[in-house]
Amino acid sequence: MAGLHSSLRPNSSSSSSSSSSSSQSFNSKLLLLLTILPLTLAALAFVLQWRGGIEDPTTRWSPDHSEFTVKANSDLTRSSSDCVNILGQSRSASFPYYRDWSFSYRSDLRPKISITTSTSAGLEQILPWLFYHKVIGVTHFFLFVEGKAASPRVSKVLESIPGVKVIYRTKELEEKQAKSRIWNETWLASFFYKPCNYELFVKQSLNMEMAIVLAREAGVDWIIHLDTDELLHPAGGSEYSLRKLLSDVPRNVDMVVFPNYESSVERDDIKDPFSEVSMFKKNYDHLPKDTYFGNYKEATRGNPNYFLTYGNGKSAARIQDHLRPNGAHRWHNYMKTPNEIKLEEAAVLHYTYPKFSDLTSRRDRCGCKPTKDDVKRCFMLEFDRSAFIIASTATEEEMLHWYREHVVWTDKALNAKLLKKGILTRIYAPMAIIQGLRESGTFTSVIESAQINLSKDNFLSAVEGKNASTSTESSPLVSSRKIGHIEDSQATARKVLETTDAADSAAIPPLSPPQLDDEIRFGI
Repeated sequence: MAGLHSSLRPNSSSSSSSSSSSSQSFNSKLLLLLTILPLTLAALAFVLQWRGGIEDPTTRWSPDHSEFTVKANSDLTRSSSDCVNILGQSRSASFPYYRDWSFSYRSDLRPKISITTSTSAGLEQILPWLFYHKVIGVTHFFLFVEGKAASPRVSKVLESIPGVKVIYRTKELEEKQAKSRIWNETWLASFFYKPCNYELFVKQSLNMEMAIVLAREAGVDWIIHLDTDELLHPAGGSEYSLRKLLSDVPRNVDMVVFPNYESSVERDDIKDPFSEVSMFKKNYDHLPKDTYFGNYKEATRGNPNYFLTYGNGKSAARIQDHLRPNGAHRWHNYMKTPNEIKLEEAAVLHYTYPKFSDLTSRRDRCGCKPTKDDVKRCFMLEFDRSAFIIASTATEEEMLHWYREHVVWTDKALNAKLLKKGILTRIYAPMAIIQGLRESGTFTSVIESAQINLSKDNFLSAVEGKNASTSTESSPLVSSRKIGHIEDSQATARKVLETTDAADSAAIPPLSPPQLDDEIRFGI
């Protein structure tokens, strides 16, 4: 038996060895297959995406992709700007590729939304502002331009963008606005014939009145007045879309108020506010009363008010008969008191003094004396008055120190506390959208397209024509402070519609948010 067992042991060992070898071979093949298969699939996916075989989901980043369609400008040439085109057509997966594309809204999309503004800014500010609002659903822009914005180099680019109408502040426009019925009414009368901010307020109201007519002719449903340092933030809806937000407004609502948030810059060297600022101070209307007044002193930081400038927001009005402006912040109606709602989450983001240079640029636009009495004649809000005096009397170093103390939020502990309390908030959507548009070459493409489509001869003739019109108008343009004095005004000769008491509602100026003592005096 022992011999039998001894003879069997080698056979058992050989069988075990063969089984182990077979198992190792199978495991090796399985491991090889599991390694090769993902690599093959990844390579196939890469090839398909490179050839356009599959859709990159990042190109569908807009919540409502049907909100606009884009199409290539087939008439653009590819000569001297090939290197820019390559940079603009980056295959980065972070944003869609709008390079050399124009936004083309379907005519059946509703509601159609327009924005009107009065601006003297350059392309570096207007283009990001304009295309951001195109992305969120604005279809028409009525730009009343002067200064840098009216120069041929800027205005020709703006005129080349679909949906944009540029209105120049010419002598003809001034004379036309001198005949406006506004001059014979009382609701704006307290702002007439005053300098600086008051003059701008009247000019904006006259431009808004004209924009209503343009919006009606264009078949627009809603109109909004914004400055080019303000961005609409359509939060609170199922999509980041102004069109969707306004489409959900009940039909019996005439006006939608967007409370404003104010930028809270964290550095004194901001160059591009739309791309560099993400922290904002929330409006009183979007905060619990206890939170607002309980943190008022810390949030104000020694400034005259909770916000540096205005706190009463901006509004969108439904285009309808008898609509009129009610100052830069509201709309009204000659025949009724509008039915108004205020949005609980959506806001206007106001980039207030975000750059140190804003101190001097605002100073240079106003010829008032830097005295406490004279600035009251020129500016409506206390902070604007203080900023003007500092910019007019202090040295560069003193201005920078004042700017850091009153505008820049350098105390990180305070920032963290107010962020936790909800007074401050971080908003990244506009920054991400604008940065994506910039990186994809949208703004560069628009400028190049305008220059290509406008031949050299046409460009020169446009410049010469502008110069000629300027020389023929050698006398100064009639100021909006004075146009009410034109003797030939036909405003009184026009038939004025019978109006209700609502027509006399006074224009709403920029107003500061509630102050700490308002809680005691009015029980807010």
